[in-house]
Amino acid sequence: MKVLFMNEREVYAQLEMAMCMDLMRDALATLARGEAVLPLRNMVWLPDRSGLLGLMPGYLGAPQAFGLKVVSVMPGNHGTGYDSHQGVVMLFGVRHGEPLAILDANAITAVRTAAVSGAVTRALAREDAGDLALLGSGVQARTHLEAMLAARRLRRVRVWSRTRANTEKFAREQGARHGLDIEVCADAESAVRGADLVCTTTSAREPVLLGRWLAAGAHVNAVGACFAASRELDSEAVARSRLFTDRLESCRAEAGDFLLARGEGAVTDDHLLGEVGDVFLGKLRGRTGPDDITLFESLGIAVEDLASAHALLARARESGAGQWLDWGGPAGV
Repeated sequence: MKVLFMNEREVYAQLEMAMCMDLMRDALATLARGEAVLPLRNMVWLPDRSGLLGLMPGYLGAPQAFGLKVVSVMPGNHGTGYDSHQGVVMLFGVRHGEPLAILDANAITAVRTAAVSGAVTRALAREDAGDLALLGSGVQARTHLEAMLAARRLRRVRVWSRTRANTEKFAREQGARHGLDIEVCADAESAVRGADLVCTTTSAREPVLLGRWLAAGAHVNAVGACFAASRELDSEAVARSRLFTDRLESCRAEAGDFLLARGEGAVTDDHLLGEVGDVFLGKLRGRTGPDDITLFESLGIAVEDLASAHALLARARESGAGQWLDWGGPAGV
């Protein structure tokens, strides 16, 4: 028996954004139909709380995929030679439970998270949306720019992050890559005012996006905050928006943007309208008019990783990509 191994470079080469956007739309629709098993992620902290191991298991009915993502989160790695997030996505056979693939989780997460936002933007943003504000200048900002380019025809791109040098580097490199003139903004408000597409991709624990900055008709992809005590959006931004998420259970347990706004009395549980999978299936109305502000609260869930891993395994079988290593076989063989 052979198992597929794919490193970061190989995953990026095989998991194209446009393809992944379609994969994510289908995976979240499958989830909305009830054809998936998706427990809440489990986190194991080191005794001194300096890092954690996150475990995200699941099963997806179509395409049929069974496995988990395991990621270490080590905030102390900033400024070292190690990424703060490192891990693998593991895929197993549904019938016999045999290991099928071990894939780099960083690259999968980078692409699939932005691909979900891209698919949601196609469903929720106005058709004429094209003025993009990016808050953040890291990996997710890079992949979200790619996803927004696939989702809408961009006429303007602005970026802000806490470190000016990083913002300028992002604008220079990504502008050259995509043939864009990316504007560097001195503050988040300058980036957001007048934008009709906003992506928050920061590691902030306190709001970087204020509701009073949002233009009528804007769509927001809130990506960076995935813990109950962290937020990128203030309560007014949440209250002004039609709020959707990838998984209701995850949002109610882990989304600080929603939970802290609710705790401050700005919204109630009813403000969370539902899952984007139901929007994709036509069971839930997304935008009701051109002036609606729509908000997608992205938590990142295992079915997104499993759908990506399934596609990578299929492509590797066709093309020979990755490395196939001997693992073992049935008992007695």
